[in-house]
Amino acid sequence: MATLLHYIVVLSALVQGSESSTETLKLFVLKGQNVRLDVQGYAKLNNIEDLKWTFNKSHALVKYSNESSTVKVYTKYQGRIEFREGNFSLILKNLQEGDSGLYDAGVSGDENKDVAKYQISVQERVEPPVLTVDSNSNINATCNVTVTCRGQNTSVTSSCNSSTCSQVGGESRGAETSTVPLLSVYVAGDSIICNHSNQVSWASDTKEIKTICLLKLEREREDRNYAVTVGMPGPVIHVIIIFVGCALIGW
Repeated sequence: MATLLHYIVVLSALVQGSESSTETLKLFVLKGQNVRLDVQGYAKLNNIEDLKWTFNKSHALVKYSNESSTVKVYTKYQGRIEFREGNFSLILKNLQEGDSGLYDAGVSGDENKDVAKYQISVQERVEPPVLTVDSNSNINATCNVTVTCRGQNTSVTSSCNSSTCSQVGGESRGAETSTVPLLSVYVAGDSIICNHSNQVSWASDTKEIKTICLLKLEREREDRNYAVTVGMPGPVIHVIIIFVGCALIGW
């Protein structure tokens, strides 16, 4: 799923890039994965002398000399990047959180200009969330459950029934465009689902509504039976014991 999300983001960025080669495209990448940065419209780059990829404007990654067709990968990034002369694309390998930042390609020659810009955010895979049941009740044959969804230093408390959930407490959830993981609680089928996700991964925990309510009813039934037994008058218990004893003797 995370790989699919990654390719969807890359594809979206490439489509946007066709509109403007200097537009800064945002990419979210799962920690440890590779990503390819393309130069849109590379076939139309004529009369260039050099092309250089840089990181955060201050760190040179690779320099390509068009006249001699030579490629120079700077020492710090050797073994971590791959440059393709045919289309000037750059492959970044085994990305870590420290690799988050701005990557851009610029050309020099008849005209000096940027031909590609990417803002990359490297994110870790989210931790599996934990869904706990705080309370539940049956009112007019409708099961109402209050649950708390927890994940990575944040939580959401929601009130749910068989069709929907609404937040009633807990911390603010991360926004879809934020680097803060998003927590969401919702009902699907017969289950309450706690979903924990960011732009590159997701994980979930579930609880079946029917199971929660049946356990509640069984506990209430056991409590009632226990209360009846404990609350039974002493003489009545003695009569029952004597009756059972006589029956056994007669048998």
